[in-house]
Amino acid sequence: MFGCIVAGRLVQTDPVPVSADKFVFNLPDFEQVNHVVVFMLGTVPFPAGMGGAVYFSFPDPESGAVVWQLLGFITNDKPSAIFKISGLKPGDASTAHPFGCMAQVPSSVAQVGVSVESLEQLVQQSPVSNAAVSSVDSFLQFSQKMLDSLYNFAASFALTQAQMTPAPSETFVPSSCLLRWYENFQRRLAQNPNFWKS
Repeated sequence: MFGCIVAGRLVQTDPVPVSADKFVFNLPDFEQVNHVVVFMLGTVPFPAGMGGAVYFSFPDPESGAVVWQLLGFITNDKPSAIFKISGLKPGDASTAHPFGCMAQVPSSVAQVGVSVESLEQLVQQSPVSNAAVSSVDSFLQFSQKMLDSLYNFAASFALTQAQMTPAPSETFVPSSCLLRWYENFQRRLAQNPNFWKS
């Protein structure tokens, strides 16, 4: 029913069942992992009114205790989610989690758990704040870097009219046009990050 992806690794589609409604994926060498994707395979939907709470567990380097943190959830309407797990700290641990005391795993192995719960329960839970990956923020950052790169690249070829040599096969665009486009795109992006979709 579920799958798990870590960049640079094979897709995991065989979670270990803990009970009829709880499953875990093992993540060896989790210190090297920044993000994890949890998704539904599309073969079996959640029962009506149910969804999956996604938890992350890792051994606390100081105490050795296993720390569980709520990352977020997936549902039939939101069948996949990306979570940032790098930088999570034991102090952010959830006080309650559905996995109880599980068998100890090696200190280099973390686990991603999916617990099938009612949608009412899911909306009342608070995930760890820095686990959510915002696609809008990432898109805005990418767009800003792309704009800067294009403008800087084009500006590096700027010539004054006195420096230009006649080249009948070349088309020249005034840098002021590029600057106007750059400023216009930035303004529109700030007003509505999704303006380019319309």
